[in-house]
Amino acid sequence: MAGPEGSKYYNVFLKNKVWLESIDGESVLNENVFKLLQLIQKTNSIKASAEKLKISYRKAWGDLKECEKKLGFRLITKTRGGEGGGQTTLSDEGIELINAYNQLVSDINKSIKKVTKQFFNKINN
Repeated sequence: MAGPEGSKYYNVFLKNKVWLESIDGESVLNENVFKLLQLIQKTNSIKASAEKLKISYRKAWGDLKECEKKLGFRLITKTRGGEGGGQTTLSDEGIELINAYNQLVSDINKSIKKVTKQFFNKINN
């Protein structure tokens, strides 16, 4: 809510998204791939993560491979089946990226909340 109940901006909200792109303006890591990586970190499975995001395994796999290609390093490590079945985990670089990205988004959201509050205070008077 961007103002007190009854104010003209009461039902108006500021939304933002954070993504990484190349110097050429090409998307490298968007919100969807970030969510996929977070789920892989929790589930150790591309398939389960894709299902939770309601995307196909093929799309999830393709998005991961494309992101890795653009970044120049591996984000995930896969182990094939066996007695306990296969699994997918984040590489050390993938974990580092996710942790840094989480902190970045948190810091940006705190800053935006402060600035947005100032903005709506000015226009609600």
